[in-house]
Amino acid sequence: MKLDIIIVNYNVKHFLWQCLDSVRRAAEGLDVEIWVVDNASTDGSVAFLRKSFPDVHYIENTENVGFARANNQAIRVSTGELVLLLNPDTFLAEDTLRHCLQFFEEHPQAGAVGIHMINRDGSFARESRRGLPTPTTAFYKVIGLNRLFPRSPRFARYHMGHLPEFADGKIEAISGAFMMLRREALEQAGLLDETFFMYGEDIDLSYRVSKAGWECWYTPAIMLHYKGESTQQTSIHYVYNFYNAMLIFFRKNFARRYWYAWIFVEIAVLMMGVLSMCRKWLRQGVQHLRKLFGSSKSGEEDDADQMAFIGSDSAWTQLQSICERSKLPVKRVFSIEEVTPPVLFIVFEVAEYDHCYQSILWQMIQSSRNGKKLIIGTFNPQNGRLILPHDTFC
Repeated sequence: MKLDIIIVNYNVKHFLWQCLDSVRRAAEGLDVEIWVVDNASTDGSVAFLRKSFPDVHYIENTENVGFARANNQAIRVSTGELVLLLNPDTFLAEDTLRHCLQFFEEHPQAGAVGIHMINRDGSFARESRRGLPTPTTAFYKVIGLNRLFPRSPRFARYHMGHLPEFADGKIEAISGAFMMLRREALEQAGLLDETFFMYGEDIDLSYRVSKAGWECWYTPAIMLHYKGESTQQTSIHYVYNFYNAMLIFFRKNFARRYWYAWIFVEIAVLMMGVLSMCRKWLRQGVQHLRKLFGSSKSGEEDDADQMAFIGSDSAWTQLQSICERSKLPVKRVFSIEEVTPPVLFIVFEVAEYDHCYQSILWQMIQSSRNGKKLIIGTFNPQNGRLILPHDTFC
């Protein structure tokens, strides 16, 4: 089955470089075309990426047209039987694409598939499988019942916590960070709704795929999602787009059915947006006070005395030079078991051997399950880039 992979980029060229490197490894031997839609980046993304990935199809927009419209541009010119919408601040295990292609072959009614995403500390990303945010489901989430009863099919439906983490299962909504679609289902459901500038369009599309008679599934192929590298989650712009998207989805799909609840839903969503901004301002105030009174700890990166590096001798030598220039404390270890607090970042070498991304992901999953919340970073000797969740160094 031919697969088209579509990635929308906005000023995250180094994260996208790593994403494309992982995609290239995962696509080896498969019939795959890759499309990058650049939303008027100012960091020279396309020129930078073309040197390493000349076979990728690039669409360069002269303005930021949003996530939905940019994806639709590539969907319209692609021809594969399957389409994958993929975020740029991600990387895949080497077997992820094969796993999903096989899943589609074995499940002819599957219209859309999402996968097991992990956060940058190795923990399971709960948005990997979601229920539709109906007023009832959203209410349980807002008042915290989903956290009190995380395995309840009723109260934890927003993140479908009753489903096993490492087993296939039918779900209601798939994250746009990795959303693989059967083109036939996409054509029947329609493309992404461009009313959504960013966020919400994935839930809306999942809902329309189901309404068209297809199934949405979760399958435990794995991927890391740094989250927020292309969205700046602490900005007012982010908060507005996220909570406005929730309102758009409710008005479009549930306002008539739940006419008696619409005012409460809108008030709840607006309150959540205000609380999110208050938390942001509080964090900024605490950071300012710490700096004012001489504390250097302004974020999670500063909580670490050192980074720990796992990799080859040559990569270690190269990384040391980068860390000295950037004044980043780092030590070398030879296994993840050697890493203990106060180390926060565990940096892996992305080496030229088989299944390196898969190995890194499984090590992080295992570490998280053993109670070690270690933030992942990577170093690639090929391009000399140290990638940490919120910055890159060379």
